[in-house]
Parts: sequence; C-alpha cells; structure tokens
Amino acid sequence: MTDLEISPAQIQQYREEGYFVISAAIGADDLALLRDECAHGIAEQNRELDREGVDVSGIVHRGKRYFIRQPSLRRANLRSFFLGRQLAEVARATVGDTAFAFYEQFVVKGADKGMSFGWHQDGGYIASFMHRPYVTCWCALDDVSEENGTAYILPVSRAGSREIVKHVRQEGSNDMVGYFGTDPGIPVIGPAGTIAVFASYVFHRSGPNRTSDLRRAYVAQYSPEVIMRTPGTPLHRSEPLLRDGAYVAQHEVCAVNS
Repeated sequence: MTDLEISPAQIQQYREEGYFVISAAIGADDLALLRDECAHGIAEQNRELDREGVDVSGIVHRGKRYFIRQPSLRRANLRSFFLGRQLAEVARATVGDTAFAFYEQFVVKGADKGMSFGWHQDGGYIASFMHRPYVTCWCALDDVSEENGTAYILPVSRAGSREIVKHVRQEGSNDMVGYFGTDPGIPVIGPAGTIAVFASYVFHRSGPNRTSDLRRAYVAQYSPEVIMRTPGTPLHRSEPLLRDGAYVAQHEVCAVNS
C-alpha cells in the first residue's frame, strides 16, 4: 500500500474550498484488488437486474451506470482497503482524530454510453438525518479525463455556501440534483489511483463516458461521528477507524444498518 503524503496546503484547501486531489495515490496491488472486486460487483448487479426483469433500478441503469453499494460487506478482501491506514490518513486530515467508516460503493460508467450524473452534495442524500460534515474519497480506478466521465468539483468559493440544499429528483435518470447554475466545475484529471477528497457539502457531478472503456471509481466515506437513523440505530456503517488520533480499525469487524 502506497504511503499518502497530504500537504499542509492541501489541508488548508480542504478547509477553505472543501476539497483537494492526490494524484496516483493508490498502488498497483490495491488497484488490481479494487478492479477485480468492481468486476464482481457489476456481474452481481446485472444478475439482480435479471431477477427483477428490469434494466433500470433507482439510479442504476444496465450497461450505462452502476452503483455497487457496500461491497465490502459481501467481499472480505475489500475491508482491508476501506478500513485501511491509507484512507484513515485522509480521514484524519479532514474530519479529525476521531473517525468512523460510513459508506462505500463502486460507481461505474459503461463504455460509449456511460451516463452523466447531476450536480449534488453527498449530504443532500441524507439531509433528513442530523449529521456533521463527513468526507468522501473518490478513488479513480482508471485514468480519468473529461472524455471518460470524470468527476467535476464546485469549490466552496464558487458555490457560495456550505449549506446543504434541497435536492430535486430528475425525471428519467432519478438523480437527485441540488445545483442548477452554469458553473461547469473543476474536472478531476489524473492517472488511475488518483483520489479526489471532498466534504459532504461540496457540489460535484460527472460527465458521460464517451470512450470505449469503462470508467470505474471506488467511493469511500468517513464521518467524525456515527450518523444515526434513529436513536441507537446507525444510518449505514459505524466501524471505528480513528479514536483520539490512534488507528483502531478491525478489518474483520463489519456492522451495517442500511
């Protein structure tokens, strides 16, 4: 696993603008693991669509866009990455010395016809649940460019606020959209293994994939507290990652309330 170097300038950018990007942060072995697990997830999701007799299920569109939710709950190999020291360092630099695993998923855009994804805040999807800002690590499993549907980020200074706004469901795609302005955002461009790090209040989107290859990403999220669905019931995940600055994750332990 590649050691991460997060600079003071990147931490300051996160505090001021809500994001930073680390180029080529994920090593070859971890990339191979993530790609293999992503392929397994796509096959599993296609089988589920077959069982349902549909091509669209929520924001999943067969062959065009996949969201493979909480894969490490089913695939133990992934836990060492999701709960690993590398992303724990990102959590420490952003949400602080106490951090919990919150959510993870693969996000895949199909070749030639991979759909775009509308402007949203991750916190907009859980706005009805009281929570402090959490952090998203958007990990590129392929070289990412504007041609293959990379993520675009709207810095806080350009969005004008850190407020979580009301999102509106977009007909057809079922995307939840919260920004309707004309700012195109800043594209995340870099080699496979690049990690875009952004706060849950930061608007982001992604474009369509116009290339002949998949565009794959692994998304891992960490919160400074356990986000609760109801008193005593976590919304999603609640595994400790950091406690008072110490790394405390246990890869074999996995608790979920989805």
